Amino acid sequence: MRKIISICTLLLLVTAFSVKAQSNVAYVDSEYVLKHIPEYNSAITELDKLSDQWQKEVDARYEEIEKLYSAYQQDQPRLSEQLRQRRENEIIEREKQVKDFQRQKFGFEGDLFKERERLIKPIQDKVTSAIQAVANEGSIDLILDKNSESSFLFANPKLDKSNEVITKLGYSPNSSLAN
Repeated sequence: MRKIISICTLLLLVTAFSVKAQSNVAYVDSEYVLKHIPEYNSAITELDKLSDQWQKEVDARYEEIEKLYSAYQQDQPRLSEQLRQRRENEIIEREKQVKDFQRQKFGFEGDLFKERERLIKPIQDKVTSAIQAVANEGSIDLILDKNSESSFLFANPKLDKSNEVITKLGYSPNSSLAN
C-alpha cells in the first residue's frame, strides 16, 4: 500500500512539474517579426539590388567570354599553334577571373555576406534583445523560433510571443506587412 501511495505521489509531482515547465515555454516567428521592421525590409531590398547588380556584371562578363570563344572557333582553322594557344589561354584566364569575381562577391564571407552582416546583424540583435525582454517580463524560461531547423508539429497560438516582440521593438503587429 505504501508503495502505491509513493508511486501515485511521484506521478503527481512529475505531472505538476511537467505542467509548470510547459507554461514557461513560448515561441516566436522570427520571419514574421522581421517583416514588421521597416529597416529590415529596406536592408533586404538594398541587398537584393546589390546582388542583382553584381549578377548582371557576372552575366556580362560571361557573355563577353562567349563572344571571344565564338570568334576563336571561327578563326581556329586559320590560326597558328602559338596564336591558338594564346587565345585559349586568354579565354581560360577570363573564365578564371569571372569565377574569382563571383567568389569575391557571392562566396562564403564574400562582399554580399559581409554587407548582409553589416545591415542585418544590428536588426537581429535588436530582435534578440526584445525577445529576451519579453521572456524576462513574462517569466518565460525558453523561447523557440518557429522558423528554426527544428520542426513544430503543433504549437498553441497562445504561446506565440511574436506580437509582444514586435510591440517591444516599437512597431505595430497589426500593421500590414511590406512585401
